[in-house]
Amino acid sequence: MLTSIAISNFAIVESLELEFKKGMTVISGETGAGKSIMVDALSLCLGDRTDAAVVRHGEKRADISASFDIQQYPHVHKWLEERDLEHDQHCILRRVISKEGRSKAYINGRPCTLSDLKEVGSQLVDIHGQHEHQSLLKKNAQRQQLDAYGQLTDLSKKVNQQYTVWRQLKEELSAQQNRSSEQNAKIQLLAYQAQEFQQLDLQKGEIEALENEQAFLSNIADSQFKAYQASGILIDSDEGNVCSLLHQAINSANQINPTTKELENALEMMNTALIQAQEAADSLHHYQDTLEQNPERLTEVEQRLSDIYETARKHRTLPETLLILRESVETELNSLQGSEESLESLKEKEEQAYENLTALATTLTEKRITAKDDLAQKVEEQVHGLGMPHARFFIQCQPLNQVTANGFEDIEYMIASNPGQPAQPLRKVASGGELSRISLGIQVVTAHTSIIPTLVFDEVDVGISGGIAEVVGRMLRSVGKRGQVFCVTHLAQVAAQGNQHLRVSKLVADEATSSQVALLKDQERTHEIARLLGGLELTEQTLAHAREMLGNVQLQ
Repeated sequence: MLTSIAISNFAIVESLELEFKKGMTVISGETGAGKSIMVDALSLCLGDRTDAAVVRHGEKRADISASFDIQQYPHVHKWLEERDLEHDQHCILRRVISKEGRSKAYINGRPCTLSDLKEVGSQLVDIHGQHEHQSLLKKNAQRQQLDAYGQLTDLSKKVNQQYTVWRQLKEELSAQQNRSSEQNAKIQLLAYQAQEFQQLDLQKGEIEALENEQAFLSNIADSQFKAYQASGILIDSDEGNVCSLLHQAINSANQINPTTKELENALEMMNTALIQAQEAADSLHHYQDTLEQNPERLTEVEQRLSDIYETARKHRTLPETLLILRESVETELNSLQGSEESLESLKEKEEQAYENLTALATTLTEKRITAKDDLAQKVEEQVHGLGMPHARFFIQCQPLNQVTANGFEDIEYMIASNPGQPAQPLRKVASGGELSRISLGIQVVTAHTSIIPTLVFDEVDVGISGGIAEVVGRMLRSVGKRGQVFCVTHLAQVAAQGNQHLRVSKLVADEATSSQVALLKDQERTHEIARLLGGLELTEQTLAHAREMLGNVQLQ
């Protein structure tokens, strides 16, 4: 629950520190004194958006902090612990707004995001504003309230999340199905190309080897002639060959006298040259023997090259890049064929997602039907006590043709104010007073079932007076018994029901205006109740009435 709040330079508040207890705390004051300033400041600590206008004129920044005792609320403690923000059994929320409009947020002294502040704040405080009935006219708000009452919010979120999953799968499936005809044509083309490449079965380095072999086979005859010619020059020619000439040179040199070292070297080199010439001639003879014209093989090589060149031309690429193209075609084909398989898998996922969605939505419908009847009965009882004894309150669950993000039904609050009148949507209720009372009855009922420790009612009693106002006060006091209730009011009958009473007043000094808040005791409280009853001029009659009202509350 909220244990204290400190406000500095916020709106017309210069400095304010307040401590709070359990039960019902009443906040009253003259019009314009700033009764709702504390509520507005608390809203900022809970993550509401703001601007520089909230900073007190002439000051650099506004600073607001609220301290909560969370000993009895383990879910809040767990939330803080998961984010390493725990601090004993307390949760301190702080908000600082600069005059430039910049905002900083803190949880237990550590900087945090506004979304974190809002998330933890929603678990600590629930604020019911004086215009709450306006939002309750919207079916979306009515559905959310029914789900909150029946503790179905988490289930409703699961339905919404599952609906999103299903819709995404359905849209993806539809998109793939629309692409399937073009995809099939593409698969057929790629499959034909892949088969063509497979039949060609080109190997790495094959083109270069075939071109070399073609050049060799095409030049065998010329090679044979030139080998014969070379061997003839070396040894076979009758007209003088290298070997016979070397023999002659060696014989002539052997006849030279005297023999010298240089001559011996010359003879040695000539003998070596003769041997090498003879060996070269033998190699050429052997080479000639290996050469054999093979027109069949030449035809095969040329046909193979022709097939390769034709395939490259057909695909508008170079022969050297055919292997890369084949790999690309096969990769794309496998991908598309895999997507065909994934289309079936996607269809199964979509069907499973829809089955999960309908199962969750069906469970939500069943629980909503139970919750709506219970909520409607309790709201109707409260409305009867608020001066509408013949009113009938219903919650309509209109089945839809298909499941939506919010389930299988359309939720709407229905009211029949008088006997014999048909029930009509709450949004069509003509009387503002009736609408205000119905809205208050709904808020009081839902507050009783709330797990949020602190509830704030900001002038929700507008349009209510007399005996009905006393009923409203008793309602709020009973809600306060289970935790903590704050009520900003202008009605004495409501204010008298409070366990503690705060009065807001406006002070003008040195041409500056500020709001002050005081905790009222005994006589001060009697005077404030009397003021609410009869205005600024207090009479003994209004004071006596005020004392009576406070005394009656003590006797309850």
